[in-house]
Amino acid sequence: MTLFRCARQGLSMLALAGIITACAHNKPVVPDEEPVVEIVREDIELRSDELYADYFPARTVEPAPAILLLGGSEGGLGTGARRDAMALRDEGYNVLQISYYRAPGQKENLEMVPLETFDRALDWLKQREEVQADKIGIYGTSKGAEAALIVASRHPEIEAIVAVVPSSVSWQGVNWAFDGRPPESSWSLDGAPYPALPYGAWDADLGLYSLYKNGLAARDEHPEAVIAVEKADAPMLLICGFADTLWPSCEMSQQIKTRMHEAGKKGVTILMYADAGHFAGGMPGEAPEVDEASEYGGTTQANYESQVDSWPRILDFLDEEL
Repeated sequence: MTLFRCARQGLSMLALAGIITACAHNKPVVPDEEPVVEIVREDIELRSDELYADYFPARTVEPAPAILLLGGSEGGLGTGARRDAMALRDEGYNVLQISYYRAPGQKENLEMVPLETFDRALDWLKQREEVQADKIGIYGTSKGAEAALIVASRHPEIEAIVAVVPSSVSWQGVNWAFDGRPPESSWSLDGAPYPALPYGAWDADLGLYSLYKNGLAARDEHPEAVIAVEKADAPMLLICGFADTLWPSCEMSQQIKTRMHEAGKKGVTILMYADAGHFAGGMPGEAPEVDEASEYGGTTQANYESQVDSWPRILDFLDEEL
């Protein structure tokens, strides 16, 4: 202890000498800044039959909130979902982007995908020491938004829900072989088909959109297929485009909000974009050089503008709720 005091006195004399020297040269004394501590954790690739995912941990010292991120019907670990995941990581979130089909060892068709896949993903996140286990959100796009809402209805511990161009119901699945076989349910639970709304009649003029639009007409006849969003115990941010030509995402967003209100829950915000299509949400990329028709509705410029407007609102929402 005596040695420590002597050393401290010596350092004090050196500091005083530095101050005198600085004053002699009319220089201000700038105290040493505390070093900025940034933890750089390695990204993790999970490649097992139980969980196929990429994990992007936050670069924070203290434990941080986490987000389970689900892409759409493209399947696998899509590049668009990966871009969103990495952007959210840069905002201070631990992000787990999972594949629920079409990755090696997974189903090729979007049929009978086990909902237990998402249960395992949430359990994995909760066990991470850098994750605040009581602050986990879920973010899904398109078919991933359908899954996100189903998962949230089964996991009331989820604290925030972002659903981009969502569905209000659980649909039949997608048989990519297009061999005439009726598709099974998109999801399964305990090995059994999860309730699903059948597709409606095909209309050549409307194309793929007609299966969903016409299917919704029978929604009241299949109440078991309507997602029980009221069982979720988290605020929701829904994003949709009126010009969506894949499925009626704004109509279904409104159905979600109405069901929540009827259950006495009001924490639902919808961002509706009149000229945007199915790509209304997500982190914006570069501005399009040419404004042209976009796949699944809207134009490239309208979709870009809706992304530019909605992305900071997504970040504000997550920051407030997590």
